[in-house]
This record gives sequence, structure tokens and C-alpha cells, in this order.
Amino acid sequence: MISFNETIKRFFRFTSKMNKSSVKIKKVLKYFFLTLISALILFLGFYHKELIYGLGQAKGQISIIWNTRPVSEVLEDVHVADSIKQKIRLIDEIKAFAKDSLGLDVKDQYTSFYDQKGKPILWIVTASEPFDLKAFEWSFPIAGSFSYKGFFDYEKAVEEERKMREKGFDTSIDEVGAWSTLGFFNDPILSGMLDKSPGALADLFIHELTHSTLYAKDNVEFNENLASFVGYEGALLFLKFKYGPDSPELKDFLKSEEVSDKFADLVLAHADSLKRFYKTLDSAMSLQEKVKRKENYLSGVTTIFRDFLISNGKKVKKKKMSTILSFWIIKDIYPNRMSLKLS
Repeated sequence: MISFNETIKRFFRFTSKMNKSSVKIKKVLKYFFLTLISALILFLGFYHKELIYGLGQAKGQISIIWNTRPVSEVLEDVHVADSIKQKIRLIDEIKAFAKDSLGLDVKDQYTSFYDQKGKPILWIVTASEPFDLKAFEWSFPIAGSFSYKGFFDYEKAVEEERKMREKGFDTSIDEVGAWSTLGFFNDPILSGMLDKSPGALADLFIHELTHSTLYAKDNVEFNENLASFVGYEGALLFLKFKYGPDSPELKDFLKSEEVSDKFADLVLAHADSLKRFYKTLDSAMSLQEKVKRKENYLSGVTTIFRDFLISNGKKVKKKKMSTILSFWIIKDIYPNRMSLKLS
């Protein structure tokens, strides 16, 4: 039997060891938190601009979500036009088809509605080398690299374009009618989407649901080409399922896609032509001479594009031509002709 005195001695030895262990644990925790704080300071130092941009984008996204209405509420509102309700119900059918027949992850996407009141809400800036068909890429921590930069604030988009232009890049600002938050938020139906035909709606929503189902970091080409392919093929299957193989809805969609394919071929052909043109610019030429020759070249190609669109019943605006020219900038990022779509 252990004596009382021996028990007391063992107790004090045990508490002494515990105290020493406690000191060690405190030191480890101290160094851990110091390392963590140092890493956070370094992260903020390197990425403070990206953090500010990300907070601005989150604010824009949250502002839209905050001002949405549940789809069920919109459908019950007697003041909402029947044409809008019909399109919303069609989108519900497209979602159900995408989930049941295509295996896409629908979650709670597109269960709310945002009225844009006829105004754009998102713009993207693209940029390329002035005499080379090479897209500039913006890099973001975690998200990866992208050949475009989006803004919910138009003035900030203009400011970003100005900065890129001052650095010598060719630039473009374009409106965006749809996007995917990749499942981070429940994306709403935008009122501007409802002007599209049934086929175009199916293509659009299946495209975006593909993004939220599968998105590969730092691989814009793969992501866009995959979503474009699934969107197009999925739209064909949906139209056949809902309207039939000989329906006007399917025929109209196929006709529109045929024009888009021809236009994509035209743009990509002239993109290759532009590359060859850049090689003709002698290094001995002055910058002013290079710029003048490029402007003359682009003016001629713009006329070709405009004539094609008009001859195929498309309305052409100056902004549309800016969008078309931006396709040249990202041609190497989106080599798949399916990625060039006419709205």
C-alpha cells in the first residue's frame, strides 16, 4: 500500500509535469497565432486590391439578391404580365429537365426573380496585347485566372478599362445578360432573360447550370466549351421533348444556331487573318503608323461583320460591334466555335 506521503509526492510531480505541458501548449498556440496573423497580413498586403474588388462584387451580388422576389410570389401577382409568368413556368420546366434528364445539379437555383427595369446590371472588361491576339488574364486568389473582369458598377468597369488602356492594351466593355456564381449563391432569374425564345432560354439556363454543376479552376476554355456544348445539346433535347421533333420552336432554334455558326466561322476566320496582319507590321514602323494601319484594317472587317448581321435580319448597334471585336481578343481562350453566340 502506498503511503499518504508518497501519494502527495506523486501528486506534486504530476501537477509539475502538467504545468510544464501547459506552458509548452501555450507557447505552441502563441507561435501558431503569430504565424497565422503574419500570414494574414502578408495575404492582405499582396492581395488587398483583389480583396477590395471581391468585396465590391459581393456587394453587387447581395444587392441583387436582396431585391429579388420569390418566383412563387411573382406567379401569384395579378399585376405581373401573363407573358412573364409563362416564361418563368417554362424556366421551371427547363430546370426539371436539366435535373431529371441531364443529371445537372439544380439545387435552389433560379427560384427568385429580379426586375432589371430595362437596365443592364453587369459588365465585363476584356483586354489584349495591342498588336497580338493574346488575351490579358486577371488572377484572383482561390478563384484562379480569367480572361475577363466583371463589374456590377459601370463606373468601376470604365475605370478598369481606362487603366488597361493606359498600359497599352486594346480593351472592350460589354454588357452581360447572365452569369453563374457557381453555387455560392442562388442565382435569380433576370427580367432581361425573358425576351429570349424557348430554345435560347433552354440553351442559356442549361449552360449556366452546367457551370454550377462542374467548374474547373484556371481552365476557362474547358468550362466555357463544356457549358456551351451541354447547353446546345440539352436545348435540342428539351425542345424535342416538350414541343416535338417537327415543332416551330425547334426549327426556329436550329435556324438561329445556323446563323450563329456561320457568324462564328466568319469571326474565327478573320481572327486568323488578324494574326497574319499583325505579322506584316514591321518593327521599324512607328507606333502611329501601326495604329493607323490597324484601325483601317479593323474598319474594313467591321463592315463585313455588319453586312453579315444585317443580311441575316439582325439589328446592329455600335455596341454590338464592340462585343464582336472583343471575341477576337478571347479567340485563343474560346477556340470552340460553339462559344460564339448571337443573342
